[in-house]
Amino acid sequence: MTAVHASMPARLRRSLSLSALATALSLSAMGVHAQAQPQPPAGEAKASEAKARLIERLLTVWHPEDVAIVMVQRPAADALQQARIALQGRVTPEKRDATIKDMATDVQKYIDEATPVVRDSAKRSLATSVVPMLQQNFSEEELKQLIVLMESPVKKKFESLLPQMERALGEKVAKESRAVIDPKLQALTQAVGLKLRGATVAP
Repeated sequence: MTAVHASMPARLRRSLSLSALATALSLSAMGVHAQAQPQPPAGEAKASEAKARLIERLLTVWHPEDVAIVMVQRPAADALQQARIALQGRVTPEKRDATIKDMATDVQKYIDEATPVVRDSAKRSLATSVVPMLQQNFSEEELKQLIVLMESPVKKKFESLLPQMERALGEKVAKESRAVIDPKLQALTQAVGLKLRGATVAP
C-alpha cells in the first residue's frame, strides 16, 4: 500500500477497492462476451473481401476525388470570368487582355497549391463516405458491371474528346454571337457598375 493510499480514510479506500473490483469484473464480462460473439460464416467473409476488392478497383478507375478538385478550382475560374466582365467596356481590349493574363498567373498559383491538398483530403475521406455507400447499395455483380462501364474504351474515347468538342463549340458560338452579345454584355456591366456606385454612395 502506498503512502498516499494509506493516508486515505478507510471509507474512501473501501470505495476505491469496490470500484476497482467492479471495473475488473466489467472488463472480464466484456471479454467473455466478445469471445462468445459468433463469427461470420466463411462464405460471407470471402464475399465481403471480394466486394472490398471490387470497390477498390472501382475507385481506381472512377476517381471520385476529381469532384472535390473541381469544387476547389471552380471559384478561381469564376473569379477570372467575373474580372473579365468587370473590365468589359471600362478599359481598352489590350489592357483588359493584359490584366486578365496577369490575373491568370495568380489563379494558376492558387490551383497548383490548393489541388494537392484537396486531392489528398478526398482520398482519405473515401473510406468513411463513399465506400460505405457502395458497400450498402451495390451487390458484387452490380459493382462488376460498374467497373466494365468505367473501363469501357468507348467511354474513355468519348471523355478524351470532350474538351476538344466543348472548346470547338464554344469558339464557334463566340465567333457567331460576339457582335450581338458583346454590346449586351457591355450594357450589363455598365448597369451593374452604376447600381453598385449608387448603393455605396452615402445618401
